[in-house]
Amino acid sequence: MIVIVRNGQRIVIDGWRAWVIAIPVLLLIAAFAVVLLGLVLGIALSVASFLLFAIPVALVLGLLFQAFQPRR
Repeated sequence: MIVIVRNGQRIVIDGWRAWVIAIPVLLLIAAFAVVLLGLVLGIALSVASFLLFAIPVALVLGLLFQAFQPRR
């Protein structure tokens, strides 16, 4: 049952007409949720893989620069 209030007047949509309206709306919401979930998962995997490789490379480069630094 879909209830629409417009200018103080109530319109009730029920039965098969409500299903005809509700099914495409639910499919659009589900598609939007899948796209948003894929985007968030892709960003999370990208950040995680970048950190997985960037932190060890930064540590190795830091050790190399420290090893070749002139002594005081």
